[in-house]
Amino acid sequence: MNIIRHEPGAILSSAVEYGNLVFVAGTVADDTTQDAEGQARQILAQIDALLAKAGTNKSRILMANIWVTDIRNRDGVNKAWLAWVDPANTPARATVEAKLAGPDMLVEISCIAGK
Repeated sequence: MNIIRHEPGAILSSAVEYGNLVFVAGTVADDTTQDAEGQARQILAQIDALLAKAGTNKSRILMANIWVTDIRNRDGVNKAWLAWVDPANTPARATVEAKLAGPDMLVEISCIAGK
């Protein structure tokens, strides 16, 4: 099976296709001046674009992992998530409090989707 890498860089590829699966790397907001909800909206838009490049979409997400720097930010992230997620096809999901790579990053999201 072929492996297709989207937006490859020195450290990681933003998404990788293998077989009928698409693995989206941990994705963070470009504008980290926004609150957790705003950062989550940016991230989810980036995920939409990456999934489209791989020929799939959010209705095909199997699993999502969300990291927040403060679990109290979960409500804002959930607000963005509920406005975005396909309600007929909600994936398995975990949300965990963790330190992220930069102090202004409040949210990081990764997912696995089918094609």
